[in-house]
Amino acid sequence: MTLTQPDSATTAGSLVGRSVRRKDGDLVLTGKGGYLDDIEFPGGVLHAALLRSPHPAARILRVDTTAAVARPGVRVVLTGAEAAKVTEPLPHFYNPAMVGGATTDFHPLAVDVVHYVGEPVAAVVAGSLQEAQAAVRDIVVDYELLPFVLDTDAAMAPDAPVVFDGWADNAVCRLPFAEGDATAKLAAAPHTLSGEIFIQRYQTTPMETRGYVATWSADRRLTLYASTQNPHPLRSHLAQVLGMAESDVQVVAPRLGGGFGHKFHSYPEESLLALLARQAGAPVKWLESREESLLVGAREYVHRFEVGFDDTGRILALKDRIRANVGALGPSGGWAQAFVAGLTLPGPYKIDDYDVEMVPVATHKAPWNGARGYGKESAALLLERVVDLVAQRLDLDPAEVRRRNLIPVAEMPYWTATKHIDGGDYHAALDQVLQAADYPALRARRTSARSEGQLFGIGISFELAPEGADLAGSLVRGHDTATVRVDRSGRVTVLTGVTSPGSGNETGIAQLVAAELGVGVDDVRVKQGDTDLCPYGYGNFSSRSLTVGGAAAVLAARDVRATLAQAAASLLKTEAACDFADGHVIDTGTGERLPLPVVVNAVMTLGGAGLGITHSRLESTRTYTPENIHLVPDAQGRVSVYPSYSHSAHVVSAEVDRETGQVKLLSFVGLHDCGTVVNPMLVRGQFLGAIAMGIGGALWEESVYGADGRLRSDTLKRYLLPRSTDLPFIETVTRETPSPFSMFGVKGAGESGVGGALAAVANAVNDALLPLGVYVHHMPLSAPRLLSAIKGARS
Repeated sequence: MTLTQPDSATTAGSLVGRSVRRKDGDLVLTGKGGYLDDIEFPGGVLHAALLRSPHPAARILRVDTTAAVARPGVRVVLTGAEAAKVTEPLPHFYNPAMVGGATTDFHPLAVDVVHYVGEPVAAVVAGSLQEAQAAVRDIVVDYELLPFVLDTDAAMAPDAPVVFDGWADNAVCRLPFAEGDATAKLAAAPHTLSGEIFIQRYQTTPMETRGYVATWSADRRLTLYASTQNPHPLRSHLAQVLGMAESDVQVVAPRLGGGFGHKFHSYPEESLLALLARQAGAPVKWLESREESLLVGAREYVHRFEVGFDDTGRILALKDRIRANVGALGPSGGWAQAFVAGLTLPGPYKIDDYDVEMVPVATHKAPWNGARGYGKESAALLLERVVDLVAQRLDLDPAEVRRRNLIPVAEMPYWTATKHIDGGDYHAALDQVLQAADYPALRARRTSARSEGQLFGIGISFELAPEGADLAGSLVRGHDTATVRVDRSGRVTVLTGVTSPGSGNETGIAQLVAAELGVGVDDVRVKQGDTDLCPYGYGNFSSRSLTVGGAAAVLAARDVRATLAQAAASLLKTEAACDFADGHVIDTGTGERLPLPVVVNAVMTLGGAGLGITHSRLESTRTYTPENIHLVPDAQGRVSVYPSYSHSAHVVSAEVDRETGQVKLLSFVGLHDCGTVVNPMLVRGQFLGAIAMGIGGALWEESVYGADGRLRSDTLKRYLLPRSTDLPFIETVTRETPSPFSMFGVKGAGESGVGGALAAVANAVNDALLPLGVYVHHMPLSAPRLLSAIKGARS
């Protein structure tokens, strides 16, 4: 394959669609980028450490901090009861009550009851981290142990201990997603099959864990430096918890070393650090340890499905009952992944009759937070296993069964009860990825390998990835805002409400603005993450940075361009249109040009009247909202909270070792379509990262709990991440099907690939096991689990 090389193109016509080098790439590569832990204060900082619950469920009877307070270097010791007296309950990222679910209040520290191992119970601030940790060990807590439950089915049993006082049971809510009459169609279907798929709890393990530094000014103004993806919503929540005006709170999100949803706001430590710094009268820092980071959960689902189909493999009906183990809920937005998992079905397939119920279930595991894929990977795994099972039952080519069920391009845009899919030629995408993988050769190789007794398999998958969520009634919105200004040197500054999790989206935004104003990418400075400087925005989630943040910046740049074009026309005494390129404004009639700084200076010094122009605007703030959001039900009751729908297709070959159960991935081809591509290099990097995350979830990653409710996989020696040597060479293919509903036709590019890779690997492994007459639907497909299945087949 041909690798895309970065270039330094500067002309407007060549910027969009080119692999322009990442703006801060050299700083990051050489270790000079600067992250939260690099922030320093002239007088230094104090350090916070947290006492966490050792029990999954217990009543707090007494907290004795006497010995901790007496420790050398200790400045503050705080208990849950003390914190609750001076704070309001933590706002939810997305409250289950908004969809009719059960809810409860959460506080910075546990007050009366702990609900999971690792829940913060008390906090210490000291001169050093070691002093704070030593003082934490001196805090004595008396607990009354309570019954606990870790499994979703056990949690839904009539006699299960209820996690939260006042709840009738442990169901957070019941979310139906249905069209047609699946029950009737299943009863009439020529063929049916049913099964169960279990997806393990696993997370995103960003290279940089979370961290916060809080400081108060003399005039009682709070500044929180936070490794967060959502600085403005975090500021809103801090003000609410602390009873302050938002204007008295500044949140600064420095460069992030990965986000992936792990750094969505609404953690208890955010407001806790602010409170501790206020009591200490000095800046206080807290950095999440890897053990603390690994507590954060995501993705644990069980699907119990039934599918009806005809002799050709056409799927006639689908019924799916899903339970999601969301842990002890918490104020974070993790539980809402369950909502998205149900909403995404039936994915890219035209299934007119389906009946899905999603039940997020509270247990005594640690709460979820966001995780890349955000439930869509769960839907992809279910659907792609179902398609393969149908193909196996009928002895058909799995590629052909997909072809017979994919939504036809002629029916795009396509409505379901919960989605208005913007477009895509799914059949052409499938054909293209099969061709790139040389599918006929893979099938021939499989035949040859099986004749020699090898467990060789091929996996195909097709993934739909809704992007850009707009959840009205919360601070998870689909629009965003940007400011663009040009200075007398001709340099451009963009202040945007979207943030970067480390993906380089600031480069894409700079490309878009540079193209509008005819300057180089290096002439555009993008400022993100500072609530005192940037307009209110919702940050980074759901692959929205360019689709909304970039579009808002383009609208603002066009306002500035209009002023400059009028001014240049006046200076050039022309009625012809003016173009912008190479740092100049050009008379398209004569070719005469003026340097951009000259035009800017004229606007500033002569003003509107002096130039005979209508206004002198060299700075503009604009908000952009995508068109394809339908929050009010139509006549058929349909809604759509996602404006764009990226998709990907994958073909994998794998071999399973009969003696060890080890999986070796032999080849991997992935195709993605995220609409118009602004920067191919950045998009490919996102796609490769998503694929690696999907492979990790398929084969290794798992958050394992013991029967005592404690997390066993609490280090990276026990939580197994894929290494570079574990991955095959990944060939990527790009299609561009512009969305008719977004500026430039762009769609999100950050999540597509997680579910596709997960499902393709699962299909390849199960295809390898097919000659043994077994399949494994309990993820991950680890060597011990596969070896057990192989031994079971032998016996």
